[in-house]
Amino acid sequence: MDYMVESTEIRDKRAISKKRGLWERNELRNSFTIHDLPDSERPRERLLKLGSEALSSQEVLALILGRGIRGESVMVTAQKLLSKFGNLANLAGASVEELTRVKGVGLAKAAQIKAAFELSRRLDDTPGQGTKTTIKSPEAAVRSAKSQLRGKKKEHFLVLCLDTRNHVIGIRTVSIGSLDCSIVHPREVFKDAISSCAASVIFVHNHPSGDPTPSEDDIKLTRRLVEASEIIGIEVLDHIIVCDKEYLSMKAKNLL
Repeated sequence: MDYMVESTEIRDKRAISKKRGLWERNELRNSFTIHDLPDSERPRERLLKLGSEALSSQEVLALILGRGIRGESVMVTAQKLLSKFGNLANLAGASVEELTRVKGVGLAKAAQIKAAFELSRRLDDTPGQGTKTTIKSPEAAVRSAKSQLRGKKKEHFLVLCLDTRNHVIGIRTVSIGSLDCSIVHPREVFKDAISSCAASVIFVHNHPSGDPTPSEDDIKLTRRLVEASEIIGIEVLDHIIVCDKEYLSMKAKNLL
């Protein structure tokens, strides 16, 4: 009798195992993966054959991510990211924490996305071989700094260091967060300018709100830094507040 009970239990377990295996195989068949695409439609093969410019943003992002998750193609994950953030600018500005809220994106993939956008930003900041960026107007200063401020959700305070011919010899982020005199200290602001023998500096910071109007703290900080510059002997040419679509020159508004 005991043998009969054991035999029945074994049969039941085998039946359950068989059903589970059948369900898993059906799930895999019903889940679209990148390997279900013809070779000619896979992102990597299309890039190798047609060049990167032929790929959609979804395909480029899929290549950066590398692979999807169980039951979900990397193409689906890439489309989820684009749909959630709306456009590449918002995706570039997303934090690691925000990226990992999307199913299929862990810390490793979030880091890959951030690294890819950082390379692009550094390329924008790299002048052509043998050329130097010259700042002759607020517009030129904004062009030099904007790639470092694009999409930022906190205020970033940058210092552009210039030589005697107004060539850019360095750009440094001094502070991240709301600006006030206790956070942005003249010592930190002018440290790189002194070490690089800069003749002058331009301050640039962003307003994530989209309104470039300077706050009282912006004005107080600027005047304090100008006073310090007169002692150090490095001229402050301007302080520019940048937003996504516009900017304001404090020098042009007689606020220096």
